[in-house]
Amino acid sequence: PVGPGGGRAYAPPAERKRFYQNVSISQGEGGFEINLDHRKLKTPQAKLFTVPSEALAIAVATEWDSQKDTIKFYTMHLTTLCNTALDNPTQRNKTQLICGAVKFLETDTVCYRVEEPAALAELQKNEWDPVIAWAERRYNVAIGSSTSILGSNIPASTKETFVSHLASYNMWALQGIEFVITQLKSLILSMGLIDRHITVEKAVLLSRLEEEYQIQRWGSVEWAHDYDLCELRARVAAGTLFAHLCSESSTVKHKLLQD
Repeated sequence: PVGPGGGRAYAPPAERKRFYQNVSISQGEGGFEINLDHRKLKTPQAKLFTVPSEALAIAVATEWDSQKDTIKFYTMHLTTLCNTALDNPTQRNKTQLICGAVKFLETDTVCYRVEEPAALAELQKNEWDPVIAWAERRYNVAIGSSTSILGSNIPASTKETFVSHLASYNMWALQGIEFVITQLKSLILSMGLIDRHITVEKAVLLSRLEEEYQIQRWGSVEWAHDYDLCELRARVAAGTLFAHLCSESSTVKHKLLQD
């Protein structure tokens, strides 16, 4: 499979028999490590699996601990994101990550509109315009929308603003943000999600607006639709959580609860 940067993405085995009993975390020189019994977790490139925050380590350990008799790697989105951040299989630097993310503005889901059918055009206006208006206020930029096949004409100053904003995140958080952007096909929806302006459920619904409209009109293969929807929500939620956990302090604050 091809990753978002054009290089080959990881393709781990779909499933593997669980080979460990207990999962724990420990703090090493480079950060927080995951232990499967007495073995330290490694990346696909055999690097020590080390994450920058205790909260992220706990979340990853929970993914491994929740596996039953079989390890289902395709359910472990946080682990995969950590592997990508550690191994960097596409060999991209911070500038390349940011440019790849901002490039989505040119074909952003919420900026491209239809003219027909009128009901869908009205739905897009009602649902997407408020999100664009929020982003324009939040970042003091002009975005707009278009029915042109070429997409919306995004001003260079708008792109520069988003480049500057994304540069404030560290490399780990950027991996999560870019992952969310590629899932939603929208920088604007992703920023609304990262900034806690909209929920995961809302962001996914808005990214699938046309598809949901067609399903309501023509119906669908119910189980396939539900599976795709749940999978997308899981990936978007994981990317958002990953970005937040990589942006916060490295340790969890342990508080003594008193009466």
